[in-house]
Amino acid sequence: MKIYPYFRALLFCLNPEAAHKLTLYAIRIAGGFKPTAAVLRAIYQLPARPVQAFGLSFSNPIGLAAGYDKDGLGWRGLACLGFGHIEIGTVTPQPQVGNPRPRLFRLPEDKALINRLGFPGLGAEFVMNQVRQPRPKNLILGLNIGKNKDTPLESAIQDYLFLLNSFFTIVDYITINVSSPNTVGLRQLQERQALDQLLTEIIVCRKGLIEKSGQTLPILVKLAPDLTDDQLDDALDVILANHIDGVIATNTTLSRQGVSSPLRSEQGGLSGKPLFEKSLAMVEKITRRTSGKLPVIGVGGISDAIGVHKMMDAGAVLVQIYTGLIYEGPGLVKRILRDL
Repeated sequence: MKIYPYFRALLFCLNPEAAHKLTLYAIRIAGGFKPTAAVLRAIYQLPARPVQAFGLSFSNPIGLAAGYDKDGLGWRGLACLGFGHIEIGTVTPQPQVGNPRPRLFRLPEDKALINRLGFPGLGAEFVMNQVRQPRPKNLILGLNIGKNKDTPLESAIQDYLFLLNSFFTIVDYITINVSSPNTVGLRQLQERQALDQLLTEIIVCRKGLIEKSGQTLPILVKLAPDLTDDQLDDALDVILANHIDGVIATNTTLSRQGVSSPLRSEQGGLSGKPLFEKSLAMVEKITRRTSGKLPVIGVGGISDAIGVHKMMDAGAVLVQIYTGLIYEGPGLVKRILRDL
């Protein structure tokens, strides 16, 4: 008998943010206590399916997308569910409350979410303390970074550079988030001139950090699914010219195509099942336009092994899930890996 649907029904009696806070707290406690962590690992983990990407070795191709564990609170417990990598964030330099509530909406009819959270979080210093904790074996830990809401767009580069300097030696890769629809003006940083200026500064900074520390760090860029073909070409030209290590396709969408819920009119980014085909198309375009030279992480609406197969056939080297975990439960990674 499947237990999670009953547990999900109880969680869905709570407002979405309260339910998420409760589950993240529970997995944090479970992951921080050795006996319960061992039980979770025994229940959910399968033999490794190694993948090489960005110069890193992943135990399997399934990761947790940014947004689920914004402040690095539950990543050790989440790792017990079988993820090959976990991406924390989006992290901003300073703590911020995000956008006014309500700002997170479930669309069960569509197996989707709409969020307009706006990067709420406890800030870089808090997250640094979380990711310095002992790490589970074979876990790749990434960090998704963005600018503070009150940082003017013309000063955004300083926020990203501060975060790169702060986390350079304590995470395995960093993702530059310029594609969230919930921070005013942020998506303008995907435009050719702004993106080139940002990535040029980041690569120069990374070079200095490599010389200083003797370590390197892959840099990825997360793109929106709503880019036109011309906008995508511009972004990819800049990404390739700056020798960025890879891209994540995609962030949430402003489109409501294929959505039937009455909540479809809520503002914010849509994730979940209706996003899948849009994200899949972006992965295909990126792979084709770069002749497969740019590694891609596919994310958006993945909830089973079929979705993973389609993403990988389109050119993705890794995938990430988020909304699927909420609707399908903690056994999702195990089921996907079993069925691949």
